[in-house]
Amino acid sequence: MAFTSSTLTSLRGIVDGACADQKSGIPGATVVIVGKDGKELFAHSSGKRGVASKEPMSLENIFWIASCTKLLTGIACMQLVQDGKLRLDDGEQLESLCHELRDVKVLRPDGSLEDKQNAITLRMLLTHTAGFGYTFFNERLRDWAFPAGIDEFSGRFDDMKMPLLFQPGEGFEYGVNVDWAGIALERVTGLKLNEYLQKNVFQPMGITDMSMIPTESMRSRLAYMNARDPDGSLRPRDHLLRVPLVVDRDDRAQVDQIFNSGGGGMFAKPQEYCKILAMLLNNGTCPRTGAEILRKETVDDMFQNQIPQFPNYSRQGIPASKPELTLPIPQLYPVEGDPPQGWGITFMKSNGGPTGRSKDTAHWAGLANLWWWCDRENGIAGMVCTQILPFADRNVLQLWGQVEAVAYMGLKEINKL
Repeated sequence: MAFTSSTLTSLRGIVDGACADQKSGIPGATVVIVGKDGKELFAHSSGKRGVASKEPMSLENIFWIASCTKLLTGIACMQLVQDGKLRLDDGEQLESLCHELRDVKVLRPDGSLEDKQNAITLRMLLTHTAGFGYTFFNERLRDWAFPAGIDEFSGRFDDMKMPLLFQPGEGFEYGVNVDWAGIALERVTGLKLNEYLQKNVFQPMGITDMSMIPTESMRSRLAYMNARDPDGSLRPRDHLLRVPLVVDRDDRAQVDQIFNSGGGGMFAKPQEYCKILAMLLNNGTCPRTGAEILRKETVDDMFQNQIPQFPNYSRQGIPASKPELTLPIPQLYPVEGDPPQGWGITFMKSNGGPTGRSKDTAHWAGLANLWWWCDRENGIAGMVCTQILPFADRNVLQLWGQVEAVAYMGLKEINKL
């Protein structure tokens, strides 16, 4: 399967056009699209490495992929589930591994705390139904943390210790849940999350440019972080996840102190991440190396709707409780007719959409405006990467939608040949 020259020209034009205006457009972007066989259908970078750089963006640049990390943590946890080392619905096992969760409190709307009534399970963590949130997405949690506040990107484990927003299992709230799943993985395996992923996911797939503690080579190719002001103009800003970028990699004690965030700690070259998506398209087996990362039935389970009891979970909206990090989001991925929404293991199930994707398509995002999608029915997946804050940038959302729509038109052209 290969896109026609007209499709490739259209895709390159869309990406180049999105990055043409360096003052109020997108400073730089990388877009990669892959098929089930692992071959790249499209890979293109445009613009600059950042507002503060004159260097062109290239396919070799490294991005902080933020919450795109969650899929990787989910894959790792599901490896342990299929091997019987972790159990999705065993609250006793989970809270024995993460003893801190036994006594976590629930933050009431009035700001008071109440005791937790239900045990937290791994499935709850992987589906954001345990009750944890993010301070930048939830005003109640933000206000509870005053005056010192909470920095979920500090590189400190202690910043994961916060109250729940409801009793476990009784709602949906996007937050540090998957970070706790990563902690459970570390404690059952005795490995740091990054080490586990390198050994059991990345190395078998031939992935080298993906790490929570970037190598010197990765650091030298890091895309710059940018901010968009309310007037739409762009400016450079400090990196949000700074500690892994400045730690002395040769000092094991320093490295071991850095919290491996299963919810947002990964740095990656987009082409490497898309190898993960191709593996999912190929039912858990890496099409390039032949390594079985997950069994097909495990991938099938991951793509099942885990929360049918919350069919409108993303329609509750997300406020801009920290405007420097996110814009207000009325609804995640609206679909005409408002069909029931679904959530798999760490990702949203979109139930179709305007671009041509199937109803079984998975997708999710990263805070610095990165988006991926994975359509097993049509055998196509892709990723749009930028490094812009705050989240939900209109320009990047438009780019993602245009890229995906042209990709599906390109599929139709291929099927006609």
